[in-house]
Amino acid sequence: MPLSVRLDPPTEKLVKRLAKKRGQTKSEVIREAIGFLAQEERGKDGKRPYDLIAHLIGCVDSGGARLSERTGEKFAELLREKARARRSR
Repeated sequence: MPLSVRLDPPTEKLVKRLAKKRGQTKSEVIREAIGFLAQEERGKDGKRPYDLIAHLIGCVDSGGARLSERTGEKFAELLREKARARRSR
């Protein structure tokens, strides 16, 4: 199916250069780039990253430790401790 795409001059030069380097047509370079982006979007096997780890989400019990509470404060304190340790060397 024919499709026209207008490219700015730097992008057109890049497509031409890639086509020449790879021994492909400009259309093949563009189709390959679109295919790469589509594959990247859905993952190599057609699944999203979430789909690959969904079985792991919520499977660990912290024993009531409430690990997600005050994480920002805890992280900030960790950074302060590291900074203090560097200064005291």
